[in-house]
Amino acid sequence: QVQLVESGGGLVQAGGSLRLSCAASGRTFSQYAMGWFRQAPGKERDVVAAINRSGGSTYYADSVKGRFTISRDNAKNMVYLQMNSLKPEDTAVYYCAAHGAGYSSRYYTRRLEYEHWGQGTQVTVSS
Repeated sequence: QVQLVESGGGLVQAGGSLRLSCAASGRTFSQYAMGWFRQAPGKERDVVAAINRSGGSTYYADSVKGRFTISRDNAKNMVYLQMNSLKPEDTAVYYCAAHGAGYSSRYYTRRLEYEHWGQGTQVTVSS
């Protein structure tokens, strides 16, 4: 089992940047594909970015491609989401998630494919 804690959210002006961090517990972090999801009020929790176990393959939602970068440091049990050129529509609670240990080397993009979730961190982008 893995426990996840997000940090780095806050209030930022449109066009600004934030870096979200997700700290994972345990010694098997490298066995988990990871993802970042976001949920705005009244909307579904949807994938923003995903990364496979090794970090060699990534996925981005069309709405953030070219602006956001997901990365991981398996030696530090950390996954990051660098967010640049932020827009008001990026405002949401952002969650990191872990898929599961030892299943495959791919990334996953659907909410129901993930087994472990952090508590979420609020990102607010003002216009």
